[in-house]
Amino acid sequence: MAAPLPNTQQAMRRRNLSLVLHAVAAHGPLSRAAVAARVGLTRAAVSTLVDELTRDGLLVELGPSRPGTVGRPGSALQLNERGPAGLGAEIGVDHLAVCAVDLGGRVRARSEVASPNRDRGPAPVIGQLAALARQVAAEAELDGLRPVGLAVAVPGLVARESSLIVRAPNLGWEGVDIGPGLRAALPDLPLTVDNEANLGALAELWRGGHDPAPRDFVHVSAEIGIGAAVVLDGRLLRGTHGFAGELGHVPVRPDGPACPCGGRGCLEQYAGEEAVLRASGLSPLQAAAQHPGPGGRIALLAVRAASGDRQARSALRGAGAALGIALAGAVNLLDPEKVVLGGALTPLAPWLLPSLERELARRVADPARSGQGAVTISLLGPDGPLLGAANSVVQAVLDDPAGLRGPAGADEHAGLRESDA
Repeated sequence: MAAPLPNTQQAMRRRNLSLVLHAVAAHGPLSRAAVAARVGLTRAAVSTLVDELTRDGLLVELGPSRPGTVGRPGSALQLNERGPAGLGAEIGVDHLAVCAVDLGGRVRARSEVASPNRDRGPAPVIGQLAALARQVAAEAELDGLRPVGLAVAVPGLVARESSLIVRAPNLGWEGVDIGPGLRAALPDLPLTVDNEANLGALAELWRGGHDPAPRDFVHVSAEIGIGAAVVLDGRLLRGTHGFAGELGHVPVRPDGPACPCGGRGCLEQYAGEEAVLRASGLSPLQAAAQHPGPGGRIALLAVRAASGDRQARSALRGAGAALGIALAGAVNLLDPEKVVLGGALTPLAPWLLPSLERELARRVADPARSGQGAVTISLLGPDGPLLGAANSVVQAVLDDPAGLRGPAGADEHAGLRESDA
């Protein structure tokens, strides 16, 4: 999200542009009068701001919004469906994906390929991802969109405000900066890189379909490993170094098996995809060969569990219990409104939830928080990190639309009087 702007007249105008754009994004189509009523600015101020947003290709006018009524009808405003777009990309252990979304968050172009990235060097992965991003950007441009940024979701720790992957155990990467390669291949697109669980949580906040959207929640997601992210008062909790939310490496049995992170008995050793496959009597390598591509092994587990396979169901019960143990500590510490289960875990929810909620009920201190119904299943499923990446670019535009014109921003237009703020 955009950093807060200082209290200057130019900054006030930029904030007001964002207020107007957010109002139309959340409630449009709206007339100028309706926008003014929602944001608390004068109609004259809103009209000037709308003209600016329209010139910049962010809003479009649809024509009279109240045909057949007494008085002059207002012109309805909505987000421009052929304006700026956000590109989101995901580096998974077994796949690469890129999508483009418009200002309304609608996916307008997408491509995904199976790609065995574990222990593969960063250079070929970055090259393949860049080619995929160029392809999706070209498709978006053919649809009238203008990509204005690229955000990449990765399954590892990312240093704050950088493109440095400090550690991604399931990729076998450590100290890898993916920024230079992507910027060289895509020089016209500003780049951000973030942890896949963080972006999955932001997708839940912005596009999760909750009514109302939760402001405080713990979001748990999984691919090969397990990640989590914490949203408090509508903002992502990143921690001092940007590493908050490493739920997968919370020890649930301190004397348990060794983990690639260096610890023992971590949650991933009981609830990670490969751990559950082994507990189900399946070889992860054989399962991947029989069911290649993104989500293939998870789909295999779901089919086996649905068919009544006792070993698969037992493995999923154990994974749910381990998740419940780890999440109980987070719930006791943070007291979130919701726990959201997302990512690749969502197809397995029917078999994970009973034991997960049972452990939460046993271990959570608040007697008013029952175990059953304590966990919400994400409607975004495995697409959460990818959608969160693309929508983070769009959100930056909504938060500071003048930023699209560069550092000068709104300087080329007249300032806004304090009385209009």
